[in-house]
Amino acid sequence: MTKTNPGRFFEDYQPGEVIPHAVPRTVGAGERALYHALYPARHALASSDEFARACGLPAAPLDDLAAFHVVFGKTVPDISLNALANLGYAEGRWLRPVWPGDTLSATSEVIGLKQNSNGKSGVVWVRTEGRNQKDEVVLDYVRWVMVRKRETGGDAPAPVIPELKPALAAGDLVIPEGLDFTGYDFALAGEPHRWGDYAPGEVIDHVDGVTIEEAEHMMATRLWQNTAKVHFDATAREGGRRLIYGGHVISLARALSFNGLANAQMIAGLNGGAHANPCFAGDTVRAWSEVLDRAETAAPGVGALRLRLVATKGGAPGELRDADGKYLPDVLLDLDYWALVPT
Repeated sequence: MTKTNPGRFFEDYQPGEVIPHAVPRTVGAGERALYHALYPARHALASSDEFARACGLPAAPLDDLAAFHVVFGKTVPDISLNALANLGYAEGRWLRPVWPGDTLSATSEVIGLKQNSNGKSGVVWVRTEGRNQKDEVVLDYVRWVMVRKRETGGDAPAPVIPELKPALAAGDLVIPEGLDFTGYDFALAGEPHRWGDYAPGEVIDHVDGVTIEEAEHMMATRLWQNTAKVHFDATAREGGRRLIYGGHVISLARALSFNGLANAQMIAGLNGGAHANPCFAGDTVRAWSEVLDRAETAAPGVGALRLRLVATKGGAPGELRDADGKYLPDVLLDLDYWALVPT
């Protein structure tokens, strides 16, 4: 009997199955320091305890995407170890801040399956919950991945495709307890732009770029304990190149968006997302954002912006799809999310 884990294949999933993921993880200041070293992350709320206290929180929480990556990494051995690609996200909500010292664990429920027409792979949809040591859900989200089949061909299971919200309503967002931006220090935050300064339809070029290095990507992917073979084993993909973890691109783009969105302090919801084209070491990632919507919240001084964040390796800001509606070849990421901003 083999003692090693070959990972799951498409045939191994059943709709309704709940999968508890191994190895809970206690996070601390080390994760924050490494996150800020690997990405040019500098939003003030996650950088400074004093800034966070002035905004009504007990201390600086872990960056929202760092918490996401830790939970995501827990799921990889059971969901995407044999994945060909991570295809998209929906219905993501950050329900509680994650603090240094919290211990995170994850479970996923299989909510959809569909075999691809080539008979070699299929798409698996899962809803994942990340919980802290108090068994409180800190975030949940849906993602779908393309997973290899163990054997080509064979009978395809009846497709089960989940119905997902096209976007979260502002009322679905959970504002952290105590968050109060009425005394917000714009000088310390880095930019003067308030919630009301952003208009739907506005496109923001974030100007800067980051060239991805193989070593940095692999260090980041290991930091999140993401073990997917395509990120480490150059023989796991046709063409012999390691695929950059999609979350690495998300965090790079989010960090680049500081230039123009420095006051988008917290991510509260993930409406949808697609890794439009593969990313490899040597690619230079740039980013632009489009303001999609604005909403008021019940928290004092806090508004919500719905933003499209696009990461590219070329092309002009605002260019996303071709005449046939397909993503342009230089587009790496199309992410639709809600952020909390001072009014």
